[in-house]
Amino acid sequence: MGKLIAIVVAFGVLIGLALPTGKPIAAPATATGAAKEVVLTRGSTGHFFTDATINDRGSVEFMVDTGASFVALTVEDARRLGVDIDPANFDVIAEGASGPVRGEIVTLKSVEVGGIRAENVRAMVLEGSRLSLLGQSFLARVDQVNMAGDYLSLHDAG
Repeated sequence: MGKLIAIVVAFGVLIGLALPTGKPIAAPATATGAAKEVVLTRGSTGHFFTDATINDRGSVEFMVDTGASFVALTVEDARRLGVDIDPANFDVIAEGASGPVRGEIVTLKSVEVGGIRAENVRAMVLEGSRLSLLGQSFLARVDQVNMAGDYLSLHDAG
């Protein structure tokens, strides 16, 4: 099971390393009572992008990656947000098609997308990644994740 998770994470990392970054296409939130919904529009690369607030400190641009087991941050994003890492202590945390993936596993105090919030979210800080990924360690905490056509929606009952 551990090898499977590492392969899935590595695949997500490879996608992140291969794709150009760009501004999020859309991430509007609507609140009805306590329920929240965020609807994202597919970008020109065929992927969904959104901004998320990390540890109540700042915003990070993420590519939504339903195939990634964890939220993954670039070293630059982690440093900017004050995530406690030491690249000198990075170790192999996954295996990808092009070889070992080095980084550090961390716990984020919070991840929030358009008012949908999760606390104590496991994440990876990845050496060499140019793109942060919003993976299952956040998405699995959302009540519903739906994709239809060029739209991906996150629904949280609150």
